[in-house]
Amino acid sequence: RVYAPAAGGRLLYRDDPDNASGTVQTAIFYGADAYNANRSIYDQGVIINTPLTADADGNIYFGFIAKTANPANLASGIARVTADGRGSWVSVATASGEPTIEKVATNSAPAVSLDGRTLYVAVNTAPPGMATGYLLALDTTTLATRGKIRLTDPNKQTPAWVNDNGTASPMVGPDGDVYFGVLEASPPSHNFTGWMLHFNATLTQTKTPGAFGWDITPSVVPRAMVPTYTGTSSYLLMTKYNNYGGAGTGDGKNRIAILDPSQTQPDAVTGVPVMKEILSLLGLTPDPAYSGGVKEWCINTAAVDPLTRSVLVNSEDGYLYRWDLSVNQFTERIRLNSGTAQSYTPTAIGPDGAVYSINNAVMFAVGR
Repeated sequence: RVYAPAAGGRLLYRDDPDNASGTVQTAIFYGADAYNANRSIYDQGVIINTPLTADADGNIYFGFIAKTANPANLASGIARVTADGRGSWVSVATASGEPTIEKVATNSAPAVSLDGRTLYVAVNTAPPGMATGYLLALDTTTLATRGKIRLTDPNKQTPAWVNDNGTASPMVGPDGDVYFGVLEASPPSHNFTGWMLHFNATLTQTKTPGAFGWDITPSVVPRAMVPTYTGTSSYLLMTKYNNYGGAGTGDGKNRIAILDPSQTQPDAVTGVPVMKEILSLLGLTPDPAYSGGVKEWCINTAAVDPLTRSVLVNSEDGYLYRWDLSVNQFTERIRLNSGTAQSYTPTAIGPDGAVYSINNAVMFAVGR
């Protein structure tokens, strides 16, 4: 089954989507009768503002915004729709217990724990002003709150900026730890790169952050993919490692990196302990806007391929690259287009080995 969001907080879905044709059905978390009685009110006032997340049982989770009053008394929150179409929801005010929290962070997909029992959701305040927020741990069945933690700048020790222009989503590691990217509390104090915050599964312990978090959902890298790694972590993390020039104070030498979540090194900008870099590679294409700078890695997630010990990642220079971790080099690339300052996009590998990548709002399928 494939789902897509629609106006009014509806979900459209089709079974057997590989078939050339099929019936499109609708699921509405607050009820079809309520929607059908007041379609215009819901279409104009209720918006799904996150990607959709499915668990192993076919339940769908997402955030939504209720912009105006409505007959169902919906307030901005988190919704759950079961595989048989039953819906439930909880408001962010109730889930967070914080009167200033107004919505789920826009573009931030919920994440499900490895045992399927916990849903992680980032919530934030609304404009005007710098949005701040929390990471919540909810029961996947009841949406009751199991835990929460304020998203804090590791350097300033003040609330971090949970910016709606980003697409960072919570990511659950193989050990149950949770990672989430934020902007620093007072940009450009960290070159507009933010931090990759790191918590235990119950959100009761803050662990070592990564030195880049803005607008990235990290990818898990099995330690066996990096033959030179001699540390003790059971897995590593792949992230972009841009160092923006321009509005920031960075040098424009934009990189990608493999990080060890359990070892530390001093942050190059602030000196606070951050995750240790295991591998790092500079982009290849000069950026004429910044002397000595290179085009940035404007991605949300990369595709990790354990079979070839490589990472597939696209750049604003218009190329899709293969980063071979066994030699720490770009060993292949293919041109998608002439390059553009694209939005923050994911890359994925299909079951047949095809790579799906996006640049300039076009999805490319790259065969083996």
